[in-house]
Amino acid sequence: MSDSAVRPISDEEWEDLMRQLPNQPNARLRPFFYNRVHARLTAAAAAKSQTVPGWLRRPAYAALLGALVMALSGDGPALRPAAEGPRCAACPGGLPPQSLLR
Repeated sequence: MSDSAVRPISDEEWEDLMRQLPNQPNARLRPFFYNRVHARLTAAAAAKSQTVPGWLRRPAYAALLGALVMALSGDGPALRPAAEGPRCAACPGGLPPQSLLR
């Protein structure tokens, strides 16, 4: 639902606003703006580098990737098919009920 108190600005008012735009003074930065930005960026970079050195992270990532590849390679016992259990000639499907396997 539209608000009847808000009316669209006419073309003449838009043109008047656009003519006033070049006459606006240039915005000024607050004193020492770039010094504060530089200090903030260097502090953030220093905080990142202090956790773990880069030369130590790369081998750790490589070792983690190697362990992940070895775990998912299919050579582990969790990924091998289960051994077939005893067959029962009198049972339907040839397998004994689960209660008899225990």
